[in-house]
Amino acid sequence: MIKVIVAGAAGRMGRRIINIVGETKDVELIGALEKKGHHSLELDAGVVAGSGEIGVKIEADLRAIIESSIKTSEGKQVIIDFTTPTASLEHLRLASKKVVSMVIGTTGFSPEEREELQRMAKMIPCVWAPNMSVGVNLMFKLITEAARTLGDDFDVEIIEAHHRRKVDAPSGTALRIGELIAEARGRKFNEVGTYGRRGKPGERTREEIGMHAIRAGDIIGEHTVIFGGEGERLEIIHRAHSRDNFARGALRAAQWLVKQKKGLYDMMDVLTLR
Repeated sequence: MIKVIVAGAAGRMGRRIINIVGETKDVELIGALEKKGHHSLELDAGVVAGSGEIGVKIEADLRAIIESSIKTSEGKQVIIDFTTPTASLEHLRLASKKVVSMVIGTTGFSPEEREELQRMAKMIPCVWAPNMSVGVNLMFKLITEAARTLGDDFDVEIIEAHHRRKVDAPSGTALRIGELIAEARGRKFNEVGTYGRRGKPGERTREEIGMHAIRAGDIIGEHTVIFGGEGERLEIIHRAHSRDNFARGALRAAQWLVKQKKGLYDMMDVLTLR
């Protein structure tokens, strides 16, 4: 039995993960975490998620949740975290000390935060991915192959769209797409990425990769990669219609992770897409 602790339990993703855990065989919710002062603290996590009472209260002390579950539960523990960079790193520091596996879907890390995450995550079995969707991770593989095959004869533009409440831009998924395309062409994205255009930026170079972010309404997530050549254009598009695909991907990662050694993995590893 896999024992799951959901960080960000009252958030949009946290609520969906709690519901999916309840539908998944051999997976049990043993803890639900929210920040101190959150209005959902001490409420039943199932009630907050809309699935009915499940006997797990939302708490603010991850250490207490971990230590309590170690004493009372058999099985492997996994923290699933869709929160904020600051919170995810705090949870990871504790998880690395307690040797508890972790699935991280948080985006928006600064370069320094990302470096710390990569260092600490190697101390435990950890999956970190900007997008847990099976379809998006297959998209990663497809755009990598397209970038290698088409080369510099095709310009690359990335367009991402999300709901108005998303705080980081571009999305972590869009940034990962840019990184993969740059790597496939033997470059670094931080040297060739171009974020939007205005005024008279001049003719685009062959090397640059354009990045554009849209924030509107309740768009869950859309990513479009355009490979534009002379006389033809290839577009690879992924549209998320529900957050359930991210929640199911996170559970799939957790189920895979409990069988792995210490180290940092991503969804390409989980789905054997390498």
